[in-house]
Amino acid sequence: MTSGQNGDTLSYSARPQSVMLSFLGIYLLERRTAVYSGSVIQVFDRVGISEEAVRSTLTRMVKRGLLTRHRSGRRVYFGLSARATEVLEDGARRVWQAGAVNRDWDGNWTLVGFSLPDDRRSDRHDLRSQLSWAGFGLLQSGVWIAPGTRDAAAIVEKLGLTEHVTVFTAQHAKPTESADLVHKAFDTDAIAARYQAFLARWDIPQPLAGAPDDLTRQLILHTDWLQLVGQDPRLPAEHLANDWPAIRAEQLFRELAAQYAPTAARLAAEIIDEIPVDGSP
Repeated sequence: MTSGQNGDTLSYSARPQSVMLSFLGIYLLERRTAVYSGSVIQVFDRVGISEEAVRSTLTRMVKRGLLTRHRSGRRVYFGLSARATEVLEDGARRVWQAGAVNRDWDGNWTLVGFSLPDDRRSDRHDLRSQLSWAGFGLLQSGVWIAPGTRDAAAIVEKLGLTEHVTVFTAQHAKPTESADLVHKAFDTDAIAARYQAFLARWDIPQPLAGAPDDLTRQLILHTDWLQLVGQDPRLPAEHLANDWPAIRAEQLFRELAAQYAPTAARLAAEIIDEIPVDGSP
């Protein structure tokens, strides 16, 4: 990482696109506006992300259909596409609504079975990635499982793999136990370790003391947390340890997010140059 303002060097290794998604989710989602690229560069300098990395990330996201370009005079602005809005809304639901622990599991499981030929390796990779993001774990070869009822059909249809995939919901039966499915399909030790790492970084008297301001802390906090919940299948609480670290981590995230928000919003308002798009007032 490069150094941010005031010479502070932040020990932060998230990809620029991950930070960009946090930034867009906080400051563009639900706003019909586009933000000036120079403003984004100025914000990201605080996080230690270079101008070159920001411009490259913006360009890639335009090519992937996540951002749209707009011009006003000599300045280039970037707004959210419909696809980006969908992605960010899903992220917001995971962060603020779903929660890190599944306390209302109904005992059902969603199972996805598939078999794709070797010449469709790319499709297989995309399907596995989408299933992982949706909270599925690999139970056995070609069979993925997630607690509760998940909309696997939407994933399959979007990838055009309906003919190659079987989706159904079921409950376990003897001799299989739900706890066995949890620990067989999901690496609970690895999930817990990620939350422990989050707590080690943030559950201290002055998190990121070397950061220049609360806007920086806000972006890094949200990026860290979104990456965590994006990898978390929200396993049934009844099959997790009483001291499951996600419980404390989620409480801490909400406390710090509320603490950083007012100052971060004031700083962002001073920095961000935006224009209305798509007929907004």
